Amino acid sequence: MASGCGCGGGSGGGGCGSSAKTAPTVDIEPVGAVQFEPAQAERAVADEAPQLIASSEQEWPIISVNGVSIAPQAMAQELQYHPAESREEAVYQAARALVIRELLQQRIAELGLALQVGAGENEEEAATRLLLEREVQVPQCDEATCLRYYDSNRARFHSAPLLAVRHILLECAPDDAEARSLAHVQAELLLERLDQFPGSFAELALKYSACPSKEQGGSLGQISKGQTVPELERQLFALPAGLASKPLESRYGWHVISIDQRIDGQPLPYEAVATAIRTQLQQGVWQKALVQYLQTLIGAADIRGIHLQGADSPLVQ
Repeated sequence: MASGCGCGGGSGGGGCGSSAKTAPTVDIEPVGAVQFEPAQAERAVADEAPQLIASSEQEWPIISVNGVSIAPQAMAQELQYHPAESREEAVYQAARALVIRELLQQRIAELGLALQVGAGENEEEAATRLLLEREVQVPQCDEATCLRYYDSNRARFHSAPLLAVRHILLECAPDDAEARSLAHVQAELLLERLDQFPGSFAELALKYSACPSKEQGGSLGQISKGQTVPELERQLFALPAGLASKPLESRYGWHVISIDQRIDGQPLPYEAVATAIRTQLQQGVWQKALVQYLQTLIGAADIRGIHLQGADSPLVQ
């Protein structure tokens, strides 16, 4: 384990044995790219409660969409993609996905869309993308909307904090209770020694640490969020500068920690996050419009054997 302790740092910072430093990052929720796929359309109506219309004697419900039956074999095959707590829930999710897929395919056929298959797409994915591009029109988020969001959520827009950290790793397996107990005792003894002799950290790291960073006096360099295991990260970023008053535990063992420098995240100006805000808001608008479009298709269709929420009139403006 010494070849990769998972601590997230090493000589010069950024990871064990790495010399690269991590640049500050924007601490906001990640925003994914919009994908036009049948699976996305299925997820857009995924919050409904299961309501299958079928008797308890039937292994598969009898479902049709505008007179087109959903074959039991198709439901059986689709079932593998919908893990759930019960078979009833999984069957409902699989049936719903197939109904939405059939609705989209029927609408594509009705419009007679000419396929333009892009890189990495199959014909169904390309047809679905073209359909949604044509029929799901969403307004663009203007500058005023983005500014209002920024002003209302300023606490979210900060550069990532950085820590300059040294540690001594007392390695032990996560399932070895006796070894963990002994390592904890040893870590406490090392802390007592460091309280008496603050300048001995490098010496003790070289002698006792199981991390490769021991060759650099236990230095992990600069650590930012996401560079170490979650259970250690939560504790590290809550610490003030200086020697930690107690050992920290992770899946790798017990850590004696010294925070040599703490650089808290700084507020970011609107200009630095405007693109991320606009992308995030636009994604939310798109998802809402997609749900409304699917509800419109459902409301206009003759769907038998399963209940899905639909709309009686078009909702997409």
